[in-house]
Amino acid sequence: MESCGTVVSSTLAVFLVLHLGLIPIMAQQNELQIGIAGQAVILSCSGIPNGTGSTVTWKYYKVVIRSFKTTLLRGKATMSDRSEINLNSKHLKVWDLKLSDAGIYTCECGSHTVSISLHVFKLTNSLDGHFLSNEVLELTLMQNASHPLPHLSITLCNSNNNIVRSTPFLQNNNHQKYILKLNRLEATDSGTWMCHVHSDSPLINQTIPFDVKVLGFQNPDLERKYATVDSTVILSWRLNFQKIKWKQGFTGQLNWKQQESATAHELLDFNVTALGEQHKTKKSSHFRFEIPESKSESTIEVKLPKVHFNHSGQYQCQLAYNRRYTQSKIELVLMKVSANPVGPIPRGAEMTLTCQVSSPLPSNAHLRWERVNGTQTDIKESKQHEVKVEVNVSAAGLWNCHLIEDNDRKISLNYPVEEAPVWISYAVIGASIGGSVLVFGLACLCIISGISWQQRRQRAKRMARARQHLLENKTCQCQQQGSWMVEQGEMELEPAWCYSTAAFQHFQLLLMLSHA
Repeated sequence: MESCGTVVSSTLAVFLVLHLGLIPIMAQQNELQIGIAGQAVILSCSGIPNGTGSTVTWKYYKVVIRSFKTTLLRGKATMSDRSEINLNSKHLKVWDLKLSDAGIYTCECGSHTVSISLHVFKLTNSLDGHFLSNEVLELTLMQNASHPLPHLSITLCNSNNNIVRSTPFLQNNNHQKYILKLNRLEATDSGTWMCHVHSDSPLINQTIPFDVKVLGFQNPDLERKYATVDSTVILSWRLNFQKIKWKQGFTGQLNWKQQESATAHELLDFNVTALGEQHKTKKSSHFRFEIPESKSESTIEVKLPKVHFNHSGQYQCQLAYNRRYTQSKIELVLMKVSANPVGPIPRGAEMTLTCQVSSPLPSNAHLRWERVNGTQTDIKESKQHEVKVEVNVSAAGLWNCHLIEDNDRKISLNYPVEEAPVWISYAVIGASIGGSVLVFGLACLCIISGISWQQRRQRAKRMARARQHLLENKTCQCQQQGSWMVEQGEMELEPAWCYSTAAFQHFQLLLMLSHA
């Protein structure tokens, strides 16, 4: 980036050469002086010979500003109440200069007269020079003079003395008003800037300083922080209001949401007074976090003890000033490791180790499993944007999972794989065989029970049919025997033998069914 000092030095050199060449010409014309609106200017009554006298009168065009003969007199010019004469040098000082103060000033001392053409510039900074990060800086440069207004060449230099590229926009054709816009200011842009104004005719080379204060964070807009599950995490945002001597009050809050599309939960809010005093208030009751004692008033911190996997997500700190907002996010990415099955690994068995992160990694980051003191074959890495990587293990050893970003290990977790004792292996084999035998026995028992239940059901059906059949046969036989006894003239006898015969047949049938 081109330095402002180089450009200004070159312009000054050209200005001095031209100025020296134009001295004879300027001696015949009005002397040119530059003034900045809002500041003071001293108009020099130069070239007056010594002994000219003590009387002096300053006029704006033909209207008296100030005069001294025996006493100081104030005239009727608009800047009369903002001016004074130095009796020793006879210079006129005008403070709090206005754009309308531009014009021809005349110093009359005895018979000698000096005329000065005052060219006034007015530089206006949008939002009174108080910005938030990512806001637009708009500068308005206006000029006024007694002569036709020249075309201006404008160069901006930031607080680091580097040229900032911005094309001035001329709002009207008479060269009176220029507008410059700079997008996306950053907190590091705070400081004193310089606006260099140059014109060839009339020859002008003027530097106008102006202050820019950008309230914001010394953190980047989006920062990614890696941590492991069950660790203690401290999230910190560094404000710059003390560094830039911000004298206005503002507010802020800290929000958390697990995903971009999720609902944000307010964790705390804070306010900073015009004196720089900070006050914090905890808002969330279901989210476990602490507000540590901060040594600096310009720092916002939260402490997350023993973070869980679902504590990951975006933590957003927001500043508000005059209904305008700026924010900085910290994305907390958590990593955990697990095994399936859990515990010592039996001889000949396999275990799956899983290393997982809470959100997709950027393209320059990945996960890596590697075995301590292992070979190249004991390394497995995740693919781009994968959230987990798995490795199958069949022997004891210490495994490490690393999260690597730009070839830099950010965090690591280890998982020791232990080999189960021999008796545990035999116990596992025995338990497997015993379990198989038990399952087989239960299956056989279920089959036998089913067959027996089916047989009992069929037997019950046959007995029900036989019982119905006997009832029908008994009624028939009793009726037939009764008819025969009437014919033989034995109506007085009870046919009891009919029931006995039926019962006997019933008993025989039950015996047959019970042996079926």
